[in-house]
Amino acid sequence: MAKKSITKRWIINNLGIIILALLVIEMVVIYAIQSYYYNSAKQYLVSKLNAVTSVLSIHSQDSSANFSAEIRNTLETFNEKDKIELMAINAKGRVVLTSSGFSPDGDMLMPDYEKAMETGEGSWIGRLHGGEKVLAVSMPISSFNSEYSSVRMVTSLTEIDNTIKGYILLVTVVCGSIILIIVVTGLYFAGSIVRPIRQISGITRKFAMGDFSVRIANNSDDEIGELCTAINHMADELSSAEAMKNEFISSVSHELRTPLTAIKGWAETLMVDGGENPDTMKKGVGVIVNETERLSQMVEELLDFSRMQNGHFTLQNANMDILAELGDAVLIYSDKARREQIKIIYDEPEMLPFVYGDKNRIRQVFINIIDNAVKYSSPGDTVTIKACEKENSVIVSVTDTGCGIKSSDLAKVKTKFYKANHTRRGSGIGLAVADEIIAMHGGTMDISSPGEGMGTTVEISLPAKTNN
Repeated sequence: MAKKSITKRWIINNLGIIILALLVIEMVVIYAIQSYYYNSAKQYLVSKLNAVTSVLSIHSQDSSANFSAEIRNTLETFNEKDKIELMAINAKGRVVLTSSGFSPDGDMLMPDYEKAMETGEGSWIGRLHGGEKVLAVSMPISSFNSEYSSVRMVTSLTEIDNTIKGYILLVTVVCGSIILIIVVTGLYFAGSIVRPIRQISGITRKFAMGDFSVRIANNSDDEIGELCTAINHMADELSSAEAMKNEFISSVSHELRTPLTAIKGWAETLMVDGGENPDTMKKGVGVIVNETERLSQMVEELLDFSRMQNGHFTLQNANMDILAELGDAVLIYSDKARREQIKIIYDEPEMLPFVYGDKNRIRQVFINIIDNAVKYSSPGDTVTIKACEKENSVIVSVTDTGCGIKSSDLAKVKTKFYKANHTRRGSGIGLAVADEIIAMHGGTMDISSPGEGMGTTVEISLPAKTNN
């Protein structure tokens, strides 16, 4: 299928319409000019013919005068005989006298004479047998004398037609100049659109191939410039997403490799001497269980993220006791924190309002936040967990004294695949999933940090259930 060019479409559609409109305008102007000159010539002949008939009318009223002689004398003394031929037509409709003295052809066309005899005045534009274009005007004089029926004037239109042709040429040149200007400016304008589009098309093909290193040169501040800016911004985001995706794949691969290596190593150890040494058996099974739980949690995060991306992530909402879910999450990490010499302080209130939501998902969020607090803390650090009611909302905050987050990373930590600290384990999607779950409950999750090495605070706000 042939490619449809914007320039070609513009030439066919817009330029075609413009040319057609100019042709119509040119034809109207030419017709108006021609009508003006022909009508002026006709009016001039009519005025001259009226003067002649007036003279003949005076002579017809003089009984002593010879009317035929007066007509002959009028024709012979006609002062514009070099431009206009004056004729006298007898009662039989034949030209008997002319101002030039030459007898016309007997079969001369005289539609103007026939019309004059019917209506009192007639005019005709046509060509003689020799091909010359003429204008003829006739007026009846049969009321003056029964021998003559009409007088007629005939003039050549050659000079007028030459003048009209000059105007036609001028109008044609003007219209052609307008078309040329429109073509040049139109092609330049179309080119100013097509060239960036071709550049955009070529660069977006590179984007489709995964090459995000190139950018579109933007030299305009119009809609094309806005499009170039938007595509360059899209390339920046895609490049960033691609880098995070690659980092995510590398991180997940590493996270999967570590527990799998541990499980495989202890499984091989147990196959060799686990049955003979109860302590080895207990320690090996414990490692396998712990690493299996890590794998299970990681797979669950990946599944949740996939469900969110596909729109299949659902909540089983009901009234729930937020303290029960928070307490379970704290209990899960108490032993782990103790083993890693990290102190957990849980400031548990006596009562909080119920929250309407999915208790399993909320507990998942708490587990993820506390796990991160422990993960990014070192031996001797403290994790403080608080819960309270504030302005019809339940506020849960988890504060650690761990490695903290750089100010440049704070805005990105909830972005999928993003990891602020690559030295700690994790897939980089846990916070993104947690933030989405809280948002689906109508709440907010804010992360703040004074700076690197100064700890982190995660504050979760959920709307309280006012009517239990």
